[in-house]
Amino acid sequence: MARGAGFSFEGARAEPAGALAAAGQGLVTYAITGREVETVPDYVPLVRDVWAPKFPRADLVAVAAGQFVPLPAWLGEEGPRFRIVISPGAMAVGSRDLARAERTWESQERARQSKVEMIAAYIHEHGIPPQTPLPTREITTWSRKSRANMFRAFSELDYAPLLGQSGIPAMVTLTYPADWLTVAPVGKAVKAHFKAFRKRWERTWGVQLLALWKLEFQARGAPHLHLFTVVPDGRTEDGKHFREWLSAAWAAVVAHPDPEEYRKHRLAGTGVDYAAGLRSSDPRRIAVYFSKHASFSAKEYQNIVPAEWREPGKGPGRFWGYWGLERCTRAVEVTPHAATLAARTMRRWARAQGVTRQMSVPRSGRHEINPAFVHGDGAVIGLSGLQLTEGKVRRRKVRRRVQRMYRGRGWISLNDGPEFAMAVARYLSQVP
Repeated sequence: MARGAGFSFEGARAEPAGALAAAGQGLVTYAITGREVETVPDYVPLVRDVWAPKFPRADLVAVAAGQFVPLPAWLGEEGPRFRIVISPGAMAVGSRDLARAERTWESQERARQSKVEMIAAYIHEHGIPPQTPLPTREITTWSRKSRANMFRAFSELDYAPLLGQSGIPAMVTLTYPADWLTVAPVGKAVKAHFKAFRKRWERTWGVQLLALWKLEFQARGAPHLHLFTVVPDGRTEDGKHFREWLSAAWAAVVAHPDPEEYRKHRLAGTGVDYAAGLRSSDPRRIAVYFSKHASFSAKEYQNIVPAEWREPGKGPGRFWGYWGLERCTRAVEVTPHAATLAARTMRRWARAQGVTRQMSVPRSGRHEINPAFVHGDGAVIGLSGLQLTEGKVRRRKVRRRVQRMYRGRGWISLNDGPEFAMAVARYLSQVP
């Protein structure tokens, strides 16, 4: 198989989009949405030259953490200790009570040891281990907490192993045939298909599949997977380009027993979007892409688990994750004063970005005090409580600024976390 040189993290000056169009052989139809995307294999060298990734190096995270004045080592005293956490695409301020954390760990260790002794006693009495209790939780949708965790995790990853591979970054889509319940009756079947697909990738291309992934559902209920990865260069041993191999490999992994369904799935079961991959040029852009792609109100159905998977034990499991990559973070403990100043700086920066979100608020009317401005004891909250409403409270949709670093705690997503952290450290060094 042909192999090319890996990407340079220095990047190059971007050229007009027309240069790419002129170099390729036109457009091809995207298998999933029907839209047209550029064919890439014929101008791979040109794409390498114009793509300018801006992913911070992992070693700069440690350098940035070293710019802050650290606290003395912990000697067992009570109380919270403030710390700043730096990563390639995020910066956080928080606190942790190490004494309480130590007591919590000791309590959990005693509980674990007690559980082991109970299992040993059961095995001694019955000769077999106790049955694992059946799951009782019913998963119906992708939770808000999981969305926030995904955004932060994708901002904190070290992308150097992925982008150091030979090839072009792209968003790869894997879908299921029309009769998807035959091959994916439960969520575990889909995860087994993903595992088998990774093994095929590694055997064929000779490299580990490094990727970010997000599980979604189509309107018909069928699951599909979005991958951000680097598409390998060259051809397979039997002369197939990546697109051709991808269609055949995914259809073989799913392996629908109906020959007609198998044929249709092989023709339209995959998609490769190079344009979206090339736009993901830093950690924050990648996190925003996955977050926005999953948060459009018109596409919220993609995060709702189909009815066939809602029974306990049949759910999809995790909605997102990453393969072969690791989070790169460095934490430094600082004084409460330094943590407060850093949090204020981060909050002001976040406010200056002008990020808003849509929310529902009560609409004012007449004849009654608006219940949104009344305490539980009946006291009116300020002058705004004088707003009156008529009959049933009506609501309206408005856009409000997103509040970050509430009460001096939290994190923000950044295009270059180490650079921002160094600027904050310089500011703290100049403030008495």
